[in-house]
Amino acid sequence: MIPSVDTGPTGGPDETPNQTVPDPPMNDILDLLAGHRSVRRFKPDPIPEPHLDAAVRAGQQAATSSNIQAYAAIRITDPATRTRLVALTGGQEKVAACPLFMAICGDVRRHRLVANRAGVPHAANLEGFMLAVIDATLFAQNMVIAFESMGYGTCYVGGLRNDLPALHEVLGTPDGVWPLFGLCVGRPDQEPSVRPRLDPRTVLFDDRYPEDEAVLAAIDDYDRRISNWYRENGIRTPDWSSRIRNHFEEPHRTANSAWYRTAGASFE
Repeated sequence: MIPSVDTGPTGGPDETPNQTVPDPPMNDILDLLAGHRSVRRFKPDPIPEPHLDAAVRAGQQAATSSNIQAYAAIRITDPATRTRLVALTGGQEKVAACPLFMAICGDVRRHRLVANRAGVPHAANLEGFMLAVIDATLFAQNMVIAFESMGYGTCYVGGLRNDLPALHEVLGTPDGVWPLFGLCVGRPDQEPSVRPRLDPRTVLFDDRYPEDEAVLAAIDDYDRRISNWYRENGIRTPDWSSRIRNHFEEPHRTANSAWYRTAGASFE
């Protein structure tokens, strides 16, 4: 962990003892972000199209590398398709129950169409795949913030990647369009508490990554804090370290890289 250091007006260390550290700034946006929590039960109220359009426009204003805009959102409206997706996501009923469910995709197909029309090659490599994943994630997170600013609850669904070949049969995505995760949106029908995070100084470092001993000490502190939250919310896990050990004890979704390759991705 990096200790806090008071700074003077020029940004350097302040030699004046007992200087008062200013309170962190707060505003409506910071309050909204600090209050994020995943919502898994939704009221049936439909989302008006103007609200959806506003959220999508906000998503599109996210940073995008060289303005490539390598993302797409597929809104799933057909009830039968939603039901199939419940099974593919491991029985997540919220996928069918939420008023709005979208499959968030990395999308380089439009780039390929532009290149093909001009008769020039479109190079595929790991960097291109990463750009699409990063762009799509920033796009989705901006949408989430927009939806939450309008009073909606949201929940990402990584289970959309459980069976990509079967998902492809359902969605019919063409080459160059890569489903990454799902997004549920709707008016909350529950009020979950905000889950504590690691201390900011556990993820923000000056100049270089800290020694392992410091990282583990910060994790121990977090384990003590979040264990109370787990207990209060009926989660049968002693601490964060236990969840991480169990989650990564074995690899997950090991067939996904092969499917993404068949859909036009390259990891070279």
